[in-house]
Amino acid sequence: MNHIEPSRAEQILNSARGKQIAVVGDFMLDRHLKGTVRRISPEAPVPVVEIDTETTGLGGAGNVVQNLASLGVQPHAFGLIGDDAAGQVLTGLLQSVGAPTDGMIAVAERKTTEKMRIIAHDQHVVRADRESVEEIAASDEQRLLDAFRAICPSLGAVILQDYNKGVLTRRVIEGTLEIAKEHNVAVAVDPKFHHFFSYSHVHLFKPNIKEMELALGVRIREDSQFLEAGHELFERLAPEYLLVTRGEKGMTLFHDRDRVQHISTHAMNVHDVSGAGDTVIATFVVAEAGGASPSEAAILANYAAGIVCGEVGVVPVDRQRLIDVIAERN
Repeated sequence: MNHIEPSRAEQILNSARGKQIAVVGDFMLDRHLKGTVRRISPEAPVPVVEIDTETTGLGGAGNVVQNLASLGVQPHAFGLIGDDAAGQVLTGLLQSVGAPTDGMIAVAERKTTEKMRIIAHDQHVVRADRESVEEIAASDEQRLLDAFRAICPSLGAVILQDYNKGVLTRRVIEGTLEIAKEHNVAVAVDPKFHHFFSYSHVHLFKPNIKEMELALGVRIREDSQFLEAGHELFERLAPEYLLVTRGEKGMTLFHDRDRVQHISTHAMNVHDVSGAGDTVIATFVVAEAGGASPSEAAILANYAAGIVCGEVGVVPVDRQRLIDVIAERN
């Protein structure tokens, strides 16, 4: 059954409190400008958004850190930022959620990734990005791996959060996996296309359905095609568990090559799917740190994704709200 008792969910999250979990990957600064549209611009056929509020928050791997913190564990951040104002803001936001930033490497030649979303009447109008996406230099790869090696013995798990922004190079991936293996630290991966097949023999591999299609060069329309694609990923990557998020179809956990668990979505009103994948992997890893079985972890992650999809913009899941929602829907 794809069901968990509220008391069990609370027990798991209580047991996870204070556990240390690292996030290695592409950190971003999310800016949201929200307003209303009352007219079309006389300069071009585009709406004029009159801005009412502006917020700045953690995006990308930073959103995973924020979710970990809001679920009660101790996150550690490892990535690259530019030696710029945006990098200083991002570092400050990480520190504000209690994440040590010794592993955030500032590089003068790079820009801190910024994504600016303009939202009118709860709808995205446009997004503007400022970023560097070339792979990081060998010297910065080494600095990142050295910082991770120093903290690894105290970790309960590490999440590799890949957005194809150049931080998770082949060397960083292989080095992180090797260090984690030396210290028996479980590795969970949220992949993107460029190095999709570099993440072999990890504990959890969590692509979404589109990433799965792109990596395998297939179009998945039927459940039989989906299962076949899952089998192929097991053959090529050999993860302990494969968790595929499938949008309105919820998610599917492959316990092994042939045993699968389909979990229907708990999203009631989908306003924005931004950051839902970040919430899924963070919740899954936290749940396992609290003693959950992979099945229980996936069910908790599915509830968490349903909550954040009901919000506009990238928001973390709140620990108490997660417990309350599970209670409401049981």
